Amino acid sequence: MDDFANLVSRANPAASQYQPAGLGYPPPTTTNGGLHSSNDPESHNIFLIDDDDDEPVQPDSAFRSAPMASVESGLPFAGRGAPAAGTSWEDTEMDQVDLPGPRGMSRPKKKRKMSWDLKWPWQKEKVREGDRVITLNDEVANYAEKYCSNYVSTSKYNPVTFVPKFLLEQFSKYANLFFLFTALIQQVPGVSPTNRYTTIAPLAVVLLASAFKEFQEDLKRHQSDAELNARHAKVLDSGGRFVQKRWKDIRVGDLIRVESDEFIPADLVLVASSEPEGLCYIETSNLDGETNLKIKQASPHTSKLTTPQSVLSLKGTLRCEQPNNSLYTFSGTITSPPTAPIPLGPDQLLLRGAQLRNTPWVYGLAIYTGHETKLMRNATSAPIKRTNVEKRVNTQIVFLFVALLALSLASSIGSVIRTWFFAGGQWYLSYTGGFGGKDILTFIILYNNLIPISLIVTLEIVRFQQSILINSDLDMYYEPSDTPALCRTSSLVEELGQIEYVFSDKTGTLTQNMMEFWGCCVGGVAYSEVVDESKVDEEEDPNSNGGNSRKWRTFKDLRTELESGRQSNNPFVDPQLVVSPANAARRVLEEFMTLLAVCHTVIPERKDDGSIKYQASSPDEAALVAGAEMLGYQFHTRKPRSVYVDVMGTTREYEILNVCEFNSTRKRMSTVVRAPDGTIKLFCKGADTVILERLSKEEQPYTERTLAQLEDYATEGLRTLCLASRDISAAEYSTWSSLYDKAAARISGRGDALDEVAELIEKDMSLLGATAVEDKLQEGVPDTIHTLQMAGIKVWVLTGDRQETAINIGMSCRLISESMNLVIVNEESAHETEQFLSKRLTAIKNQRKSGELEDLALVIDGKSLTFALEKEISKTFLELAIMCKAVICCRVSPLQKALVVKLVKKNQKAILLAIGDGANDVSMIQAAHVGVGISGVEGLQAARSADVAISQFRFLKKLLLVHGAWSYQRLSKLILYSFYKNIVLYMTQFWYSFFNNFSGQIAYESWTLSLYNVLFTVLPPLVIGVFDQFVSARLLDRYPQLYMLGQQNVFFTPKAFWMWVGNALYHSIVLFGFSIIMFWGDLKQATGFDTGHWFWGTTLYLAVLLTVLGKAALVSDLWTKYTVAAIPGSFVFTMVWLPLYALIAPAIGFSTEYSGIVPRLWTDGVFYFTILLLPFICLVRDFVWKYYRRTYMPLSYHIAQELQKYNIPDYRPRQEQFQKAIKKVRAVQRMRRNRGFAFSQTENGSRQDQARMIRAYDTSQAYARPSGY
Repeated sequence: MDDFANLVSRANPAASQYQPAGLGYPPPTTTNGGLHSSNDPESHNIFLIDDDDDEPVQPDSAFRSAPMASVESGLPFAGRGAPAAGTSWEDTEMDQVDLPGPRGMSRPKKKRKMSWDLKWPWQKEKVREGDRVITLNDEVANYAEKYCSNYVSTSKYNPVTFVPKFLLEQFSKYANLFFLFTALIQQVPGVSPTNRYTTIAPLAVVLLASAFKEFQEDLKRHQSDAELNARHAKVLDSGGRFVQKRWKDIRVGDLIRVESDEFIPADLVLVASSEPEGLCYIETSNLDGETNLKIKQASPHTSKLTTPQSVLSLKGTLRCEQPNNSLYTFSGTITSPPTAPIPLGPDQLLLRGAQLRNTPWVYGLAIYTGHETKLMRNATSAPIKRTNVEKRVNTQIVFLFVALLALSLASSIGSVIRTWFFAGGQWYLSYTGGFGGKDILTFIILYNNLIPISLIVTLEIVRFQQSILINSDLDMYYEPSDTPALCRTSSLVEELGQIEYVFSDKTGTLTQNMMEFWGCCVGGVAYSEVVDESKVDEEEDPNSNGGNSRKWRTFKDLRTELESGRQSNNPFVDPQLVVSPANAARRVLEEFMTLLAVCHTVIPERKDDGSIKYQASSPDEAALVAGAEMLGYQFHTRKPRSVYVDVMGTTREYEILNVCEFNSTRKRMSTVVRAPDGTIKLFCKGADTVILERLSKEEQPYTERTLAQLEDYATEGLRTLCLASRDISAAEYSTWSSLYDKAAARISGRGDALDEVAELIEKDMSLLGATAVEDKLQEGVPDTIHTLQMAGIKVWVLTGDRQETAINIGMSCRLISESMNLVIVNEESAHETEQFLSKRLTAIKNQRKSGELEDLALVIDGKSLTFALEKEISKTFLELAIMCKAVICCRVSPLQKALVVKLVKKNQKAILLAIGDGANDVSMIQAAHVGVGISGVEGLQAARSADVAISQFRFLKKLLLVHGAWSYQRLSKLILYSFYKNIVLYMTQFWYSFFNNFSGQIAYESWTLSLYNVLFTVLPPLVIGVFDQFVSARLLDRYPQLYMLGQQNVFFTPKAFWMWVGNALYHSIVLFGFSIIMFWGDLKQATGFDTGHWFWGTTLYLAVLLTVLGKAALVSDLWTKYTVAAIPGSFVFTMVWLPLYALIAPAIGFSTEYSGIVPRLWTDGVFYFTILLLPFICLVRDFVWKYYRRTYMPLSYHIAQELQKYNIPDYRPRQEQFQKAIKKVRAVQRMRRNRGFAFSQTENGSRQDQARMIRAYDTSQAYARPSGY
């Protein structure tokens, strides 16, 4: 044992002087003899790099040989459990009291004020040099260091930055900038032909509306942050009591008690736990996406500190590296004289965001808090995202601004010509002006509404309303958790209709984070909870052994068979000695169930209600043991050398002699046990390929039937294992055991030696059967992914899970189809990665040149991805990945996920969406154009940081295909229509300039002109933007190919923009020209008076209004009561409001232009004839064009509209049945080559962690656990 302890001490970095973590890590910038530290915060955050930077920063973990391999403890075990210590829970008061001295010093009476370290946005973060030094049990000393508080914020604004950041964002929109310029020059006396407040007032309304929306959305982020910061944790005070503190009040140096299933509030150093030798289990799915539990272990020097008083006695300092973003490295030491320094490594680090599992309690010392924790170092601040449509609108506004300047310049030149050549003949105008800047400014103001000021506020309102429609959609409401969809960033809704790439996490996003024992095949007979009716009647092959009447049976039948073997009518006959096919099959059943209950590394934990909860580092193993329990073989107690199994009410003890652990090379696990009858058995489980080649050469009666059943399981997407056993003689075991002990005692090459020894015993086995474990997918995931792929969306899965697990899930969720060929990248160096990618890329290109097209799926692990993301290789990797229909990146870190997204974002002109549910997905979510968070079992970290939060992955289908497609089409139509209606009106003003000597005279009354956008035509674009549906939700779901219209930007192309502009110019010419012809020489009324300027101007104004409203009616695809109220309603409202205004405004002196016009205008027949005739002439061409296009040049959505209108059925039953049959055949062919197997635990073959861990437990000694109080 001394040799073994010495061996473990050498192998374990925490049992000797600890070396800096990650020897392959980039060297530090300074070497001062301290611990390794990366002091440049910018070197750890890829999001501080511009998109245009040539060298993206790699995440810290990218430099390790195994980026996603968690490092478990290798500490020697001194005993089987910690002694009972401390007082009971009832003896401890939880109320916080004032006690003298923080950790031995006098505490001030007054409440300590929180210091706010505010800095300007442009200020760089202060870089701390050297090591972080934390004084143990000394609050005052640690407070003096001014470490970061534990307060975290994911919000976009705070009270100081709201105004500057909001104004910067708003005035990055060219329209707002232009209107600000116009509003300013309107204040110059003698320049503006309109009222000086007609631009600044609407602009103020626009900005206030946008500010209100931004405030509301960011308020939700603040509320989420407040909820997180207000969580409570138990912190040790100087009196030795644990008091409740809010998370945000936790400081560096605080000692915290975390209890089972609680989230860890800050980065902690594990001091002690309730388990033997300071062990604890944590789940890091929030950090790296892995659901298997990680084993952490306190240093043996501190693991005995299991009472508050003993922890308070710890004095000295803790030195560690400065905060960084590497999740997998850590180095530090505790110096507590007179003892030698205590080394600390990754085994002792508990990260914020991880969750304590299957461990009653742990003590942890806070070393990094708030935004200095590794979780927050992997996060990024909420970015300001701008949509593709918004960028294009900015471009179009620039075009219109250039057009406006051209019109203004032309009008100014016309004014100059009039002044120089016609001033003498027009002496009665008393015009004394000349050419100057004032003329241009006057005309800029006159034509400024060519760019619609209402467009920006209308866009904001419509987006906000669309987000409300998403929030209130009952189809995206998840009743079990009472969670509706939540659109947090409404300004991105139209992007949902143009997505080309979806980057998805696996765990908790595609899967439910649950493993379930689905079924098994024992002795060639398949068993499951429920048997499909079509399988019940399948007859057994009469030539096979076993004597069963049918191929499929239920678990109830299995239990009945097991129980029948224990019952006998003749007490003098042992049923086991009776030779019959039924007894042979029963013995195989019993052996199979015993293997499930014995061959594993699970720790049982008995709950207060008598139930047993299984602690397992592999969720698959826990599912198998739970399956055995369900079938009558309950594993309930583990001792260091044996396990106890309750078999149908009788307890049996199996002595565990040796454990040969699982690793990815062996793909199997074996246990050598001594059964209650004294026989020695080898139980082995693993992938079918490795088990079958180690079977005995003698006849294996169940092999063929088991393989057929494995194919059935594989086509269902289940994770399978083959189970086999053999009897071992005492002599053979004695010889093999000595070889095993020698291999375990080796200092170097121990893992390989143990694998070689295991090969000697894992042979000549008998096949018992196979198991099927279901990694339960979320409801509707396969259908959703298949539908998204039909819509032209490429789905990439980025996960922290193992490669086999990821491929298996990819197949079960239909991401990888049966017809796809897999391109698997598992290389050890950058050169090998580059060579492999280049060769495959060349081969695929040559293949496609020859006309042979096949679907490909790329699978790459985290290590190879590290190399593939380097600048020299990244373009090759991206080109290959884009050629593939599906991409799976496994064993990736959070920042690698973000790097992949940024690589595609930078090099592809495509809209990207990232979806995830854990904190490990936040960087990826924020890097993409649109981030979607799942409100799942991994907490709400992703949902808080996302632009849209949904509760199930399947809701993504309706979010994109329906709401996204609608939003994109609605906003496209709204923007183009807004430009159209303004160009029609204001171009009539330009044509009028040729008739008013370019004097700047306006054709319409000032306030009527201003109210055109904000009152008379504000409702049609709003209703189109909120309620219009170019195709119904049912058809969008039925024909996902319609989504490609958004990807191809069909509705908002430059061509569409210029066609609308041309149409507006045509309408303005027709309206102005015909109105001039009808009013040529001025009309005489019956009263003898001339009609006058305002009579003509108001008539033309109303004709323009009716034309643009008629155009809105023509382009509306869906008519609702709101459409009726908006389009005909707007004209009716104008016809009522305008005469009232024309009567009241002159009477009160507000505006005199309309003085006396009402009785002349609204009683004249020519007025009504004109406002009806001119719109008809304009719109008849539009109607004819619409008919021609839909009839002779229809687009796909035109056909869908016809299907919708006439309710034409679409029957394709034969085609679907044929496709299902083909799918089944291909699935069987493919799964024969590639079957998933169920093992996902963390592995380290050189240290045999699992074997040593189970030797430390004695679950029959439950009373020995310390309470921690």
